[in-house]
Amino acid sequence: MQSKDTTVDQYLASLPEERRVALSAVRDVIRKNLDGGYEEGMQYGMIGYYVPHTVFPAGYHVDPKQPLPFASLASQKNHMAVYLMCVYGQPEQEQWFREAWAKTGKKLDMGKSCVRFKKLEDVALDVIGEAIRRMPAKKYIAHYTSVIPPPEKKKAPAAAKGKPAAKRKPAAKKRAK
Repeated sequence: MQSKDTTVDQYLASLPEERRVALSAVRDVIRKNLDGGYEEGMQYGMIGYYVPHTVFPAGYHVDPKQPLPFASLASQKNHMAVYLMCVYGQPEQEQWFREAWAKTGKKLDMGKSCVRFKKLEDVALDVIGEAIRRMPAKKYIAHYTSVIPPPEKKKAPAAAKGKPAAKRKPAAKKRAK
């Protein structure tokens, strides 16, 4: 569920107490381990941690007006979630994450980047913190740009360059039945 709240404090205040306490605890761990190249704010209707345009001007390739997403926290309809883009698409990071979580004895409910939980006790906070700490902004940007190349500049059409447009072939006539 995307929130219409515009600040993290508004978002947290709008949650039931149990969820507010759980997400606040995860938030504290993220902020404690977050590299200075990231910022916290609302992004995509949830608490977001992202590389701001001042650090990475290109922004997110899907929507360059958005800063580059790194992690998020959300209260969804049937669960809470922490989204870890620092694990998504990086097999060695994902393997480390899954192994570290398994060592805690807690059950991991994970999608590609989404770690779902219903109670704070379900979360391996130390593993979340270490996953965040292991990925400083410069390292994250380097990985991101290695797998998502910058958009190519579109070439201007020939007519725009003062050249005549290519001649079109006439459309083929349909045969009568």
